[in-house]
Amino acid sequence: MSTVADPPIPQLERAFEVDAELGPLEDHGRTGVGHRRIIPVVGGTITGEFEGELLAGGADWQVVRADGSIALDARYSARSADGELICITARGVRSGDPEVLEALLRGEDVDPSLYYFRTAIAIESSTRPELEHAIFVGSCIREANRVRYVAFRVT
Repeated sequence: MSTVADPPIPQLERAFEVDAELGPLEDHGRTGVGHRRIIPVVGGTITGEFEGELLAGGADWQVVRADGSIALDARYSARSADGELICITARGVRSGDPEVLEALLRGEDVDPSLYYFRTAIAIESSTRPELEHAIFVGSCIREANRVRYVAFRVT
């Protein structure tokens, strides 16, 4: 008779921080999938386990759901301090009371404890396989012209 062990309990380990500078919101209106908005990533920084700068050209492709919550699909590139390119994908959700979400849309500072903003982060890198072999989750803050988050490695 074999004994089956319980799987390890995941823990979170702080890995890196992202400060993404955003361009003006592009409102595409109602499409077949919902209310589409695209927010360009125009720059920013990564600090922590690896250092780098976010490159202009990425974007967050959002769908505003009927209940006001937002499904996020952000894809952008970074150049590490040693010159290597890294591709980052962050998918998640931002939700909260309608008044809070409207205040965020107006660019107001809102206490991050008043809304939920989390992402699942995947990284592609030709030189850092340890980043590709991990799952990261982000705890995010939306500010007027930026998104900041801490990425945690799920151990």
